[in-house]
Amino acid sequence: MRVLVVHAHPVGESFNASLFRVTVDRLKAKGHTVDPIDLYADDFNPVMSRDERLNYHDTGINRKPVETYVDRLLQAEALVLVYPVWNYGFPAILKGWFDRVFLPGVSFGLVDGKVRPTLHNIGSILVVTSYGGSRFRTWLMGDPPRRIANRMLRATIKPGGRVTYLAHYEMNLSTDHTRQAFMTRVEHALDKI
Repeated sequence: MRVLVVHAHPVGESFNASLFRVTVDRLKAKGHTVDPIDLYADDFNPVMSRDERLNYHDTGINRKPVETYVDRLLQAEALVLVYPVWNYGFPAILKGWFDRVFLPGVSFGLVDGKVRPTLHNIGSILVVTSYGGSRFRTWLMGDPPRRIANRMLRATIKPGGRVTYLAHYEMNLSTDHTRQAFMTRVEHALDKI
């Protein structure tokens, strides 16, 4: 299977970066074709320009500024997102990637003014993330990243596609043991892609 792995963390020595490396290595070891994207290493610009917004609905030209990323997304059969949750949301660089790459004619179409999901080449999504806070506090805040994955992203991919959301909570209190246990959960989930 062709798997697009998108990573969003600025520190190469972080636990999140090690999750990215393990993800890529594990998928390759299982025989998948892996297309890794490290948004920070790519120096991806998350800001949608004025021209991009004005051309947003013009499917003939809207993807040109991010064509490489769009092509890679459209070739993928599975998507793995590896990122930390900051302030109960995506890092800005990942949010910008969604804004600029999940375009009309790419992840959805507009039919009579209604959104129709079109990213049917992707049959499964795996989210690998970490939170500084506890699961309970995250639940109290509504856990927006989990909701986006389980609702918006699920609705965008192939009907019946699977979304798996793995989160390591309380990173501020984590230990080698808790991080290794989470890494093992990630490896098991990767084996099911």
